[in-house]
Amino acid sequence: MSHQGVSPSVRLANEIAAHFHHVPPEVAAKEIAEHIRLFWDPRMRAELDRRVEAEPDELDPLALAAARLLAAR
Repeated sequence: MSHQGVSPSVRLANEIAAHFHHVPPEVAAKEIAEHIRLFWDPRMRAELDRRVEAEPDELDPLALAAARLLAAR
C-alpha cells in the first residue's frame, strides 16, 4: 500500500486501522466501522465506499473489513 495518490478517505481509514492491529481482526473491524459510522461525514463514507469497489487493494485489510461491515448495514 503506497500512500502516494491514495484518497484521503483511504489514507484515514488505513491510519485508523493501524491502531487496531493488536486487536483480533473481527473485533477490530467492528470497532473501526463504529468509529467511521459515528465520526465520519456522509461524503467521506461515500468516498470510502467508492474506493472499496474501485481499489480494495489500497485499503488495510482491517479497514476493508470495516468498510464492508458498514456497507452491509
